[in-house]
Amino acid sequence: MAMRIAICPPPQVVGLISLRITGSTCRKTYSRSPRMSMAVEEALVPAVIVGSGRVGSALEKMGGGKDTLVRRGQVVPADSSGPIIVCTRNDVLDGVFESTPPHRRQDFVFIQNGMLEPWLERKGIPDATQILVYFAVAKLGDPPIDGKTDTDPDGLTAACGKWAPAVAARLHSAGLSCKVLGPAEFQKPMLEKLIWICAFNLVGARHPGATVGIVEKDYADEVTALIKELADAASTAKGVSFDSGIESRLCAYARSVAHFPTALKEFEWRNGWFYELTKKATASGLKDPCPLHTSWLKELKAI
Repeated sequence: MAMRIAICPPPQVVGLISLRITGSTCRKTYSRSPRMSMAVEEALVPAVIVGSGRVGSALEKMGGGKDTLVRRGQVVPADSSGPIIVCTRNDVLDGVFESTPPHRRQDFVFIQNGMLEPWLERKGIPDATQILVYFAVAKLGDPPIDGKTDTDPDGLTAACGKWAPAVAARLHSAGLSCKVLGPAEFQKPMLEKLIWICAFNLVGARHPGATVGIVEKDYADEVTALIKELADAASTAKGVSFDSGIESRLCAYARSVAHFPTALKEFEWRNGWFYELTKKATASGLKDPCPLHTSWLKELKAI
């Protein structure tokens, strides 16, 4: 059976694949026959890759030697073209932005975890390409392992934005899954991943030494209660209705990465977004939308 993938191709890919409009100007579908698969893979766009860690190196390897790798302390070449895939920690994004020529900033592709929207808005690039990375690279040089679960066997990695189809083609060429979504479609999986990171790491931090798998197995009541609370808060804040079974989906992903350690980190980008909802509500005399979340952050002296 042909696999159906939602894409919104950039100019470089148009003409290589047959498209059928499904009612959205940003979302089109195609059946990925072997012949079309070859066409998409032949259309791989050379990229600038910022960061030479595990993920950055894996993405560069997929480029067949045609990419430009920007290491720490280097800048994005002004005469470069194509997507700029940023494979760094969140805390150095300001530096990456400032060291990139202004005319190239619309070509950023961000793969970082957490809520990037406020930062993207402040930088004037709200529509920058984002990738929800669910594949894992165990150590430098290892091949990536796709992120698939018993509830999402087709894979969880998703992309949105100008360069999303180009990045998806790159991942497909390495045998990895990647869905390309429009902005509205992207909101739900983006928020679900944020909820997963915040819930599992906060519960894990309450139980020193707990891995993601231990949280899912031994502290299921705590993490499912927190998932529900954060999902309700995110739904209200962003006007998004999550599909039923969010707790089951997030716990299924936890089982697939059971060995991951847990820790509260990158607070501004992760749990900090939910705490901002709390502060905004309480400052207006309203009920805290995330009381459990707030209570546990205080318990850990994170706020």
